[in-house]
Amino acid sequence: MEPDEEAINQQPVVEVDIGSLSLAGSPRLAGERPEHIQVLAVAQDPLPPITVHRPTMRVIDGFHRLKAARLRGEHTIAARFFDGDEAAAFVLAVKLNVTHGLPLSLGDRKRAAERIIATHPQWSDRRVASTTGISPGTVGDIRSRVVRETELTGRRLGQDGRLRPVDGSVGRLLAGELLTANPELSLRQVARAAGISPETARDVRNRLRNGEDLLPRRRGRKNDTGPDEPRALRQEFGPVGIGRQGARPKGAPVPDRAVLVKRLKADPALRFTETGRNLLRLLALHTVRKEEWEAIITNVPPHCSDIVADLAHQFAVQWSEFAARVKEEVAQIG
Repeated sequence: MEPDEEAINQQPVVEVDIGSLSLAGSPRLAGERPEHIQVLAVAQDPLPPITVHRPTMRVIDGFHRLKAARLRGEHTIAARFFDGDEAAAFVLAVKLNVTHGLPLSLGDRKRAAERIIATHPQWSDRRVASTTGISPGTVGDIRSRVVRETELTGRRLGQDGRLRPVDGSVGRLLAGELLTANPELSLRQVARAAGISPETARDVRNRLRNGEDLLPRRRGRKNDTGPDEPRALRQEFGPVGIGRQGARPKGAPVPDRAVLVKRLKADPALRFTETGRNLLRLLALHTVRKEEWEAIITNVPPHCSDIVADLAHQFAVQWSEFAARVKEEVAQIG
């Protein structure tokens, strides 16, 4: 189990001989800051307990406090013990130094992410990011530099504690076989058996119903058609006719999205309900012209590009789920 601050705070506080403690393995590349040690040393208040890895007696959290205690001439210091392995101890050290006290620098956090990726290759980018305080996109870049694909375990542990495959194609194909053999299986049953999320199982079921490929193409593949958008997003969000007649026939001209939204705005069922108006506002956000999108993309500040890209991806996934649910509701009504 991943260590956390709450669990550590529940451990009893004991007095530990300062001479028995080791300062090796700090996540701080540049070491401690002397000025911060001086501030702690001259303070009148007792120093908060440090955290110590019991098997090695290494200090996990409290390097500055330990050195301040030495400057005070003290021979013992209040401490709480952690009994996990060394890899878990380092993760805890990073988490504690990111969330309180003197925070780790960006360089320290990136270096910590490299080490955690090496010791926990099954962890997802988002889980490493939540531990180190950097964006998932930055973690992905670090992973691509320090981990070869052949070293991946095939699954990563998400923030919810569940293992999911790095390559979801196997799970998608298995889910397709399960649903073909037994269409009455629930999405959760399929997801559990195939090792995928219920949302992915829902997408597989919808693709089976529509006669589509179970494996959505990724952006940048050589056989991907269309100049601008990933095929999976075009399938989910491409313009369709209004009403319950289904998707636009193949080969038909593509209507302007702004025109479609304008038609929807004239529908009383949407105009005169709060949820309908909320939907129209959300749809209107996506009617900007291609040139406007390009202007927005080129003007995203570099220092927040990872966050913006990650949010855009999350919103795309949410819209995809929304589209699948809407299609499912229409099918049930029909």
